[in-house]
Amino acid sequence: WVTEAVNYRDFNNDPEKHLSFEKGDRVMILEDTDGDGVSDSSKVFVQDEDLVAPLGIAVVGNKIFVSCAPNLFVYTDEDGDDRPDKKEVFLEGFGGFDHDHSLHALIVGPDGKYYFNTGNAGPHHVVDKSGWELRSGSVYTGGTPYNDKNEPAQVSDDGRIWVGGLALRINPDGTDLKVMGHNFRNSYEVALDSYGNMWQNDNDDQVVTCRVTWIMEGGNAGYFNSNGKRTWQGDQRPGQDIFTAHWHQDDPGVMPAGDNTGAGSPTGVVVYEGDAFGPEYQGMLLSADAGRNVIFAYQPTKKGAGFDLQRNDLITSVQESTEGYVWNETDDDKRKWFRPSDVAVGTDGAIYIADWYDPVVGGHQMMDSVGYGRIYRLTPKGKQLKSPKLDLSTTDGQIKALLNPAINVRALGFEKLAAQGKTVVEEVQKILETDNPYHKARAIWLLSQLGDRGGEIVENILKNEPDPRLRTVAYRALKNYEDFIIRFASIAADDPSADVRREVALSLRDIPWEQSKNVLKKLFEGYDGEDPWYLEALGIALDGKEEKAYAEWISDQPKDPAEWSDKFASLVWRLHPKTAVTELKKRA
Repeated sequence: WVTEAVNYRDFNNDPEKHLSFEKGDRVMILEDTDGDGVSDSSKVFVQDEDLVAPLGIAVVGNKIFVSCAPNLFVYTDEDGDDRPDKKEVFLEGFGGFDHDHSLHALIVGPDGKYYFNTGNAGPHHVVDKSGWELRSGSVYTGGTPYNDKNEPAQVSDDGRIWVGGLALRINPDGTDLKVMGHNFRNSYEVALDSYGNMWQNDNDDQVVTCRVTWIMEGGNAGYFNSNGKRTWQGDQRPGQDIFTAHWHQDDPGVMPAGDNTGAGSPTGVVVYEGDAFGPEYQGMLLSADAGRNVIFAYQPTKKGAGFDLQRNDLITSVQESTEGYVWNETDDDKRKWFRPSDVAVGTDGAIYIADWYDPVVGGHQMMDSVGYGRIYRLTPKGKQLKSPKLDLSTTDGQIKALLNPAINVRALGFEKLAAQGKTVVEEVQKILETDNPYHKARAIWLLSQLGDRGGEIVENILKNEPDPRLRTVAYRALKNYEDFIIRFASIAADDPSADVRREVALSLRDIPWEQSKNVLKKLFEGYDGEDPWYLEALGIALDGKEEKAYAEWISDQPKDPAEWSDKFASLVWRLHPKTAVTELKKRA
């Protein structure tokens, strides 16, 4: 399934000089019917005047979600004839009409909820199906003639200020819209692995500071200042390097920025969890960069409560370094026209790469006059991969779908099994006996939604599972039992894994001080004084509780602020409560 962007930024690209569709852009279905690895069938699913260079597509059963600001559309094919029978607006109100910095693709997470990104071309005023409203913006305008107004420091219905580009989550019925991360520039996509980790890349202001990183729930990525009123250029300190300034890395309340990939135009991301390529590829984070003609590959490794990302090239069309990439420089070297705009995983375990194929990328420009694009299929040498036939009418078929490497396909298995409830607990529990940790993680998410017995199994995993990754999944799943959050938090607050304790902290953000203070104190005691991810998790946990925490915990410190422990001093820096100003001046 492919979204086309033929009518791409006609304000910058004369439609008389390139392929143009008067009836709007299209969603296409390409198929390899004989299994030779080459598409031999092409059909138009829909052509719609409302589709103006859509930036994302998700196929979830018979529902096709297409991201095209200001709307997230859903087309439903009720009779299976590869034509939509119904078109609805799932969400509306996103900024960035006909803009690259706008609404991007939706995916289904391992918890069965929908996740998606939008760029910083706000303002975004979005109301979910339950009436909750997101209000987000910044000082950013421009890029298109339509993006002439924006507004920083807006307050959403949760009482918080969300800034710039956003990662969002919503229930399949359109309720409970939630901000999962914010203050991006233009992150093209959010990728989730089966553990529930969120990953992204992000573009920069053409100053060699693009990045790839893990997103901590509720985290601030630091592109603007905290309320969106100032740019990084306005906040850059004397002597501060550009990468540090660009992502406000010396400011309290900002996540670590991850891997600095330099110049580029990062686009789609995915985590590969199939086994077709062997164990060295399993769990690999793939990040497409259209500017650099490359798919970057990472095997994330643990570092404190976060991750370390060491970059390699999975696929590139050039042998020489592209680190000197300048977005608007073009030449006749067609190797550099490989512009990967997305990377995905098929039901067969193959990796699929969408190629924009153009001499230029970025700046809302293109030079391709004929509307040419390519899709590559990457398979292990010597292996013939085949898509399995999945029968979603049986429990066995649903479990096979759940274990499939294609993200939105395994979501169908999850949905069907969850609908069966406690009757499938035993079958799902058997997955925990397999060797594949990603399959085990998917089973944990599902068990948490299969009634009391399923919840008991997940709680036992939280208490006794030796693998900290699975204990982390167990806590993430159990925190959805909001009435029992303090009980689960108390169990996990002294877990030996910083990851588990981090998740406990993040889950306590909206829990009042009197209910959470004992667990929060225990979490602070587990801080090593150095880990920036753990410190930021504590800061998020103490949002709105800064003054109370400072007033209680300072009693454990020497009266002279200069003699405070390093970990307490760094926490006070992160929280910066007003009542600490005098003590901080003394330390300075």
